[in-house]
Amino acid sequence: MKAHGLILFSALLIAVLMMHGQEAAPPSVDLFPEQEEEPSPTPPPNGPELPELKQLDDSFKPKSLGKDADALQVQALWRQLKNRTVNDPDVQGAKKYAQAARTDLEKRKRLRDYYELYYQRMSALATTPELKLALQALKDGHQGILAQPRVRPSPTPELSGTPSPTPTSTPFKKKAKEKHKKQKVHK
Repeated sequence: MKAHGLILFSALLIAVLMMHGQEAAPPSVDLFPEQEEEPSPTPPPNGPELPELKQLDDSFKPKSLGKDADALQVQALWRQLKNRTVNDPDVQGAKKYAQAARTDLEKRKRLRDYYELYYQRMSALATTPELKLALQALKDGHQGILAQPRVRPSPTPELSGTPSPTPTSTPFKKKAKEKHKKQKVHK
């Protein structure tokens, strides 16, 4: 046992001495004095030629694959946003509320609110400016359908206090020639 302890002690002493022998030389020591450092080339006085910022921006933009491919890519991104937004409880509630309207005018107003909420949520999730423009165009299209520019809104009698005059329609008048024409019967 004493022999094993003596061997272990001597091995440990050798390991400690070896660790101290591996210390690095100070940085001022020149290991290769015959090599002289070559002077580095000096840069031009104004620095290297760099491209303009616009050129850099253009180089990092994704390249267009063509008009049709870009349209399909925007449509695919729109479908992903639509799938994520349709399941939103607020959007579903707004749609059910709009569907439950009793009159056409009330339904159009509720649908405007629904489309506003729906496209606002989708545009918050949109990542590219092209997709945001496409969403704005779709929103304008949906809300444009709701407008009825040829229908003149009439104030309700309860709100205005005075009954509104009912517009009269003009009857369709036949031309004088058509009025006296007789049909020939072929036998």
